[in-house]
Amino acid sequence: MDSTSAVEEANYPKNSVDKTTAKRWLTGTENGNGDGDEECDAEAWETLNKGFKEAQSVLDQNRLLIQQVNENQQSKIPDNLVKNVALIQKINGNISKVSSVYSNLSVNFSKFVNQRRIKDKNDKLELTDS
Repeated sequence: MDSTSAVEEANYPKNSVDKTTAKRWLTGTENGNGDGDEECDAEAWETLNKGFKEAQSVLDQNRLLIQQVNENQQSKIPDNLVKNVALIQKINGNISKVSSVYSNLSVNFSKFVNQRRIKDKNDKLELTDS
């Protein structure tokens, strides 16, 4: 299964994140059971949104580079074929950037989830102590 199919199967909009759905999930209100820590949620949303936008920007750049590589290949002009080496190196570098962005997003997302779990656990302890 390619990544596009996985995204579509998860019901996420193509090339974007539905802010309302993401915020409901982050706040725990997707199932109607959370009052949410708005400050943490806003920080989480902004971090995720910034990362997704950064990754999408690099992916858009790669799309243009790939189009250029294809045009150069089809032209069969020796100079254009030589240019493809540098273009493909740039594409590979961009893939590394996207991988890094998604890795950072994963770490940040895990951090936000853990913070939420700790907060929820502490909130439950406070309720039982009262």
